[in-house]
Amino acid sequence: MLRSDPSLTAPALLPALRRVFHLSAEKIARLHRRWDAAWGAPVVTVRGAYTSRSWTEWTQGFQLGSALLQFEASGDETVLEMGRTATVERMASRLTHTGVHDHGFNNVSTYGNLLRLMRERRLPEDPWQLHFYELALKVSGAVQAARWTALAPGQGFIYSFNGPHSLFADTIRSLRSLALAHQLGQVLMGEGDRSISLLERLLEHAETTARFNVYFGTGRDAYDVRGRVAHESIFNVSDGAYRCPSSQQGFSPFTTWTRGLAWILCGYAEQLEFLSSLPEAAFAGLWEKGDVLRRFREVAAAAADFFMAHTSTDGVPYWDTGAPGLTRLGDYLERPAEPFNEHEPVDSSAAAIAAQGLIRLGHVLAAAGEGAGTYRQAGLTVARTLFAEPYLSADPDHEGLLLHSVYHRPNGWDHVPSGRRIPCGESSMWGDYHARELALLILREAEGGAYLKFFIG
Repeated sequence: MLRSDPSLTAPALLPALRRVFHLSAEKIARLHRRWDAAWGAPVVTVRGAYTSRSWTEWTQGFQLGSALLQFEASGDETVLEMGRTATVERMASRLTHTGVHDHGFNNVSTYGNLLRLMRERRLPEDPWQLHFYELALKVSGAVQAARWTALAPGQGFIYSFNGPHSLFADTIRSLRSLALAHQLGQVLMGEGDRSISLLERLLEHAETTARFNVYFGTGRDAYDVRGRVAHESIFNVSDGAYRCPSSQQGFSPFTTWTRGLAWILCGYAEQLEFLSSLPEAAFAGLWEKGDVLRRFREVAAAAADFFMAHTSTDGVPYWDTGAPGLTRLGDYLERPAEPFNEHEPVDSSAAAIAAQGLIRLGHVLAAAGEGAGTYRQAGLTVARTLFAEPYLSADPDHEGLLLHSVYHRPNGWDHVPSGRRIPCGESSMWGDYHARELALLILREAEGGAYLKFFIG
C-alpha cells in the first residue's frame, strides 16, 4: 500500500526535477542523432538502445512530444526545432489514421503541445502556424470520433484497433483529441450531413468505459472490487450487448493490468479538469454538468483508491495485480517495489501515468472545495520515487530516461537481461514521455508558473 509523505511539496522536488531534465536533454539528443525515421517509431529499449516493434504506430508522438516538453523545461530552442520540424515532416499521416484509437497519444503530444506553447506565448505568435496546429487537431479529433461503435441510446465507444467489438481502457486518454477539437469548434459530419458533437461522443465514450471497464464493488461479478479495471470490454456488435471483460496486456480479464488502471486514473482526472472548465451551456441537450462531474469524480477516485491500495509503499506497482509470481514475493505491498526480483516485473510507466492522475485529481477536487490532499501527496510521493535511482537513468549510454518499464508481458516483448528471469532495466517511449510530463507539471508549480493543462483556457 502506498505510503504518502504528507509533508512533501513541489519546491522540495526542485533538485530532482532539474536533474530529470538535465539527463533528459542528452537522451533526446542521442536518440535523435541515431534514429532513422525509416525504422518507424521507437517503442522500447533493448540493452539500453531504443528499438521499434510493429503492432500499431502509437509512440511516435511521445518521441517528438518529449522534445517539446524538454524545450518548455529548458528553453533550448534546438530541441524545440527538433520536435517541431519532425512533427511537420512525420505526423501528417497520424492525423487521418482511421485504424487506431491512439490520436490523443500521437497528436495531442505533438500538435497539441505546439498549440499550447503558442497560446501560452512561450512561442512567438504566428497566425499561420497557429491555424495549422488548430486545423491538425480538428482533423484528428473528428477522425478519432468517427471510429465509433453505437450501443443503446446514449452509449457507444471509440473502438480499439482490435475492431468494433473492442473497448480499451487506454482510449480514455485519447479523449484529449476530441476535447481539443470540440474547443476549437469542430464537429464530425456524418451521413446526410448530420452534425455530430465531439463533446457528446467524448461523454458517451467515458460513460461506457466507466460502466463496463471500471468496477465499483456493487456485485457485478465474483471479482467486483471497487476501482478494479478491465483492460478490454467485448461487445456483440450485432445487438450491442456486453459479452465479457478481456485483457490484451494484463494477466487475465479478472485481474488489473496496472497501466490500464493508470490510464483510467489519469484520463478521468484530466477530463474532469477539462469538463469543469466548460460553461453549463456547453452541456445543453447532453447531460447535466453536475451529473457529469460527479460521475467523473466517482470513477477517478475509485481508480485512485485502488491504485494506492494495490501498489508498493513507494508508489511503483507490479505490472498486474494478479500476476501469479506475486505469491512468491511475500508481503510485497508492505515494502518498496523490487524491480530486480526474480518473479514479476514492476511497471514504472504505470507509476508515472498514475502519479499525474493523482496530482490532477487532487487539484480539481481542491478547486471544487473538496478535501483532496491525500491524492496530491500520493502523486508527489510517487514522483519522488521515480525521479531517483533505480528508476531514473543516469547512464549516458542508456537511451531511456525512466527504467523498469514493461510493454507486453504476456507476449514476451520485454527484454530479459542475461542471467535474469524477468524484464527489468529497460525503458519505453510512453514511460519516458509521461515522466517528463509529470516532471513539467510539478516543475511549473514549484517555480510558481501556470498550471499545466492540455486544453485551452
